[in-house]
Amino acid sequence: MTEKFTGNFTQQAPIPQAGIDAAVRVMQHGRLHRYNVADGEVAEASLLEQEFAATLGAKYCLAVASGGYAMCTAMRAVGVKAGDKVLTNAFTLAPVPGAIASLGAVPVFVGVAEELVIDLDDLAQKVSDADVLLLSHMRGHICDMDRLMAICDDADVTVIEDCAHTMGAKWGGTFSGRHGVFGCYSTQTYKHINSGEGGLLISDDAELMAKATMLSGSYMLYDRHAAGPDKEVYDAIKYDTPNVSGRMDNLRAAILRPQLANLSAQCTAWNDRYRVLDQGLAETPGLTLIDRPDQEAFVASSHQFLLLDWAESAIRDVVSRCAARGVELKWFGADEPAAFTSKYTSWRYANPTPMPASDRILRGVMDMRLPLTFSLDDCAQIARIIRAEVSAVWQSQSV
Repeated sequence: MTEKFTGNFTQQAPIPQAGIDAAVRVMQHGRLHRYNVADGEVAEASLLEQEFAATLGAKYCLAVASGGYAMCTAMRAVGVKAGDKVLTNAFTLAPVPGAIASLGAVPVFVGVAEELVIDLDDLAQKVSDADVLLLSHMRGHICDMDRLMAICDDADVTVIEDCAHTMGAKWGGTFSGRHGVFGCYSTQTYKHINSGEGGLLISDDAELMAKATMLSGSYMLYDRHAAGPDKEVYDAIKYDTPNVSGRMDNLRAAILRPQLANLSAQCTAWNDRYRVLDQGLAETPGLTLIDRPDQEAFVASSHQFLLLDWAESAIRDVVSRCAARGVELKWFGADEPAAFTSKYTSWRYANPTPMPASDRILRGVMDMRLPLTFSLDDCAQIARIIRAEVSAVWQSQSV
């Protein structure tokens, strides 16, 4: 009998009871705005900032309304303005180039390597085209950060890291987000901690974080940011930094704090599921797994593989056959974007230059969410289904 998976690829784990209880307390007292506190009270948003900074070993942290807002704020803080060019990945999600374009700046796309990370050879060729790199650790894949930082440092290019998919991950023992001047994180529903929407920004640079805090809409209440720089840093910039309000509220922060406390265990659980899938898909004819170098301590809330050089009709056949058996695969190679699977050629506002080597890789990218509501047995079943359907289509192509 042909097995069929019955799980839900968009069903996240429930909010921990501690988060529910904390959220109820916030709703009961009604002080949802981060600066609305009772005497002697520290806002949930401020506590979250302190705890997140401590978790990643950063000096400063700012809680904001979304991951996209975190990226925009980071770029504004380092001085990106309308007309500036900003380097970024060709393989990423639309909010990354969207953040650049929202400032009136121009995305300059850098190619993708077969490991699904930024192509460092292409970066070396393009690094002189801009003063800032908004680096996307797309789908949790981290490039050789030592080489990337050397390339950018030599060219005096400022690095901002989009860590929406790498909260808790590391390269060479250093947390993702700690290489660049800013690390930007998302707490949107499908990320590593879940508040529906939200973002976090970390930095060790006092002046940049002071600017980011003022930009976020702190007015003159920056002394309530316990994870921010000293007052005199704000005094030097407060009259010259606009307010572009995008604060996180106490309700979302209350939901997030217990999840952050459990982040390490969550990361282990995701990676256990990822490895079961990798093991089940190993040596499947026509299917290429993604190489993960030893220096990369990844966090896998999703899974990718490649169907390199397959015909479009064959890839669509795999997607439909897997869907019929309950497995939802997203294909990043289609000419017409669907849901979140757009690619750099879809973002016509950036007037992108074609990159044939990257196009070949993007045409083969298959993507799958990996919620913690799936058991290890679920993941083994998913792998069996994908393996069977990929093998069947591969064999039909070879006949």
